[in-house]
Amino acid sequence: MPRQARLDMPGALHHVMGRGIARTNLFVDDLDRTDFLDRLDVLCGKKHLIVMAWALMPNHFHLLVRSTQIPLSRSMRSLMTGYAGNFNRRHARVGHLFQNRFKSVLCEEEPYLLELVRYIHLNPLRAGLVGSVEELDRYPWTGHSVLMGNLARPWQEVGDVLSRFSKMGAKAKGAYRLFVVEGLKDKNAHRYEGGGLRRSYGGWEAVLKMKRGRENYLGDERILGGSDFVGDLVQDVARREEKKTHLLKQWKVGELSEGVCRHIHVSLESLAGGGRNREVVRAREGICYLWIKHLNQNGRDLCRDTGMKPTLVYQAARRGVPHAKEWEDFLNKTLNNTK
Repeated sequence: MPRQARLDMPGALHHVMGRGIARTNLFVDDLDRTDFLDRLDVLCGKKHLIVMAWALMPNHFHLLVRSTQIPLSRSMRSLMTGYAGNFNRRHARVGHLFQNRFKSVLCEEEPYLLELVRYIHLNPLRAGLVGSVEELDRYPWTGHSVLMGNLARPWQEVGDVLSRFSKMGAKAKGAYRLFVVEGLKDKNAHRYEGGGLRRSYGGWEAVLKMKRGRENYLGDERILGGSDFVGDLVQDVARREEKKTHLLKQWKVGELSEGVCRHIHVSLESLAGGGRNREVVRAREGICYLWIKHLNQNGRDLCRDTGMKPTLVYQAARRGVPHAKEWEDFLNKTLNNTK
């Protein structure tokens, strides 16, 4: 059966998991763990990911992340490819490190965000890597110690989690810790690793009972959430893909470049001039952003039109991200006027 496409959109909450091939340990020592976290730090610093929770286990990792304008698959490919290459060099090994591609489950924020934070942060305790919650409070290889204020990881999103417990810092940490301890009683916590109605509603019996009712409940193993959430999300993603296909049919590389140049009031020829005129630079950023980040196309296709090297094309696309709404509004308005 072919793999289903990943579900993603800016602001979506994902539970991401990656495992070592043939149960290979991904993290042999603290240098490995530090390298992995440093790479996460870079991605967060570039606004490619927002990390809510995380845990590094010997042969796998868990991340709870919110995606941004940068597709999740691109961020994870950068993280895992760079880490695997450095791991192989450090440990004098060759070949694949990770088992297939990473697994991601798009999650309904309520009621799952806090449940997933708790589940992920309890992994080291459940696996016996630490012996108590007191040890977990200071364990450096999970985000729990950061939320408790015992370790500084500036790239980890703390406020969004703790504010759900209290607006007062100390009170929020105390309430969060009690919530984590309460989670030790949950004997079926593994259900948070997967998606679909079976996971969301407590087993196949519950799902079958629901499906015998009047409503047509939907399930998708790529999603952790209720039927309404699953249905709305699948439809929304389908609309986005249809829109992208429509845009690609109507706009080729040259037409996109011409349209942006008209919008900025610069000539198409000026793009290849290599100058640093502010409006020309802005036009390059808009073209590169729309083609690479919005339409997810190959940046090399833009080299001829813009006169830029491939690396500079991708840099220009990143500089266009802060102005994403302006460029997307321009593209949609232009397309609507040409129908």
